[in-house]
Amino acid sequence: MNWLKNLLLILLGLVLLGIGILFTIHNTTPVSIDLVFFTLPEASLSLWLIAVFVLGSICGMVLSGFALLGLKTRLRSSRRKETAYRKELDQLRTAGLKDSR
Repeated sequence: MNWLKNLLLILLGLVLLGIGILFTIHNTTPVSIDLVFFTLPEASLSLWLIAVFVLGSICGMVLSGFALLGLKTRLRSSRRKETAYRKELDQLRTAGLKDSR
């Protein structure tokens, strides 16, 4: 079953690579990006689109990393509290047994 997963991943990668190559071939028109305060140099449309896609992916990973870090911090804090509560509960259970003797 693992070989099937690897085969599908390789085929998906090859299809995406082929689409990327076709995209680059068909979008060779040079464009310059005019931002409010400055203008980016002229390059092919496919280069700008791929660059923006990569930049957006990186920003998305960084932001989700911050969210994941916050969730891990909350989980660690909750586990620490759970350990303290379990310790307290065990002490109360043993104290109840000592009093009944």
